[in-house]
Amino acid sequence: MARIVVIGAGLGAMAAAARLAVAGHRVTVYESGETYGGGVRRFAKDGFGFDTGPGLLHLPAVYRDLFVKTGKQPLEECVTLTQVDPASRHVFADGTRVELPNASRAGTVAALDAALGAGAGERWGDFLVRAREAWDRTRRPLLEEPQPTDSRLLDRDPYPALKAGLLRRPTTTLAQIGARELRDPRLAALLDSYAWSYGFDPATAPAAAAVLPYMEQTFGSWYVAGGMRALADAVYERCRQRRVEFVFGAHVVEVLEKDGRACGIELAGGETVAADHVVSGAPPREPFPPDGPRPQEVATGRVTLCLALRGAREADAVHRTVVHTDPGDSVTVLRPNDPALRPNEEHESVTVTQTVWIDAETDRAKLVEELLAAAERVVPELRERLLWHELRTPEDTVRETGAAEVPGPALAGARGRLLPAPNASATPGLSYVGGWSHPGGGLAHAGMSGALVAGLIVEGADFRGSQ
Repeated sequence: MARIVVIGAGLGAMAAAARLAVAGHRVTVYESGETYGGGVRRFAKDGFGFDTGPGLLHLPAVYRDLFVKTGKQPLEECVTLTQVDPASRHVFADGTRVELPNASRAGTVAALDAALGAGAGERWGDFLVRAREAWDRTRRPLLEEPQPTDSRLLDRDPYPALKAGLLRRPTTTLAQIGARELRDPRLAALLDSYAWSYGFDPATAPAAAAVLPYMEQTFGSWYVAGGMRALADAVYERCRQRRVEFVFGAHVVEVLEKDGRACGIELAGGETVAADHVVSGAPPREPFPPDGPRPQEVATGRVTLCLALRGAREADAVHRTVVHTDPGDSVTVLRPNDPALRPNEEHESVTVTQTVWIDAETDRAKLVEELLAAAERVVPELRERLLWHELRTPEDTVRETGAAEVPGPALAGARGRLLPAPNASATPGLSYVGGWSHPGGGLAHAGMSGALVAGLIVEGADFRGSQ
């Protein structure tokens, strides 16, 4: 039995802790905050509840596997998962609207043809075929396996048919792919919105970001009853059942080394804790260790506007609506039909989110007005129904999680600048887990990092990834 210290109680860190405990190790989690979950937070007031982190779950198989491998109760006995259908409604700048079904390519093609004109669906479907090729080329090394020792193998963009040459403008970014292949500003805006939702600017994101809409439209979007915080609650309880210990309010200031190997941690008060292995899920901070986690080169965060409304949600409302604004930006409006998030049937909780640059000046009044204006295009009589609002910005994110950025999933291409740190550190006995390390941010990817770290520690160099 090894003594393992885990720094941070995010979803990836807890996923690793539960798996390591099942393998027979003694695991203790040290979290600087007063609760678990990392960026998976909930804001509650006056009987209203709001997810202030992720609003939907993609690739639920990652957490199904976690619960199968760590106990008798499967995921669906611990949380209630519902497939969101339609997956999303899109409201474009010209007023056009389209509803995209959940995990149905044929349904998506038909919906786009009906809303945007004949041929629109076929062009989107052809794009998804190419996106699938990029997904198939990178799924194992970017999601299910430890990062290759030579990460330069992932520097090359896997998206097929990239065009470049002396006599034509190179086509290397996601936005350029949308303009060239989709040939409709609304389809291009649809593609851009997937990149923005993960924190990537489509004007600079590699064409490989095409895997993001492919992933969502192929494997579906799921909601956890009670809000996404309920998933964090379930993972925390699974850790407790496996006798993982948690110490909250414990700020780790240093990973200790002896004879070139990690041997424990030092806390802010000077206390030291010995360990045979240290797993760090902490957000990056300067000076960055040479092989350690660091922010992706995107510098974006999330703003969230929580709206408490009087009056019942209308019958034809949908869970997620993406409002496309000019120029090329988007705002997501989440309206979960969840009794746990409202005082009663005569009220509604609405969450409005947008990706922003973290170094931009924050004019809170202007930001609230812009988000309200976008939400008004979706929610009838919004301002008349509004009881109160709560704005959360990257400043709140850094206070709660230690970093203002929200990490995105690892992407190939872009000369490797969107690859996070490998899970295995150059320092023996030190591993990295969570959204800041391989395979990157997002609920599914963070959970997968827990599986990879546990596999590397338990099986060592023979570990080849998830099966």
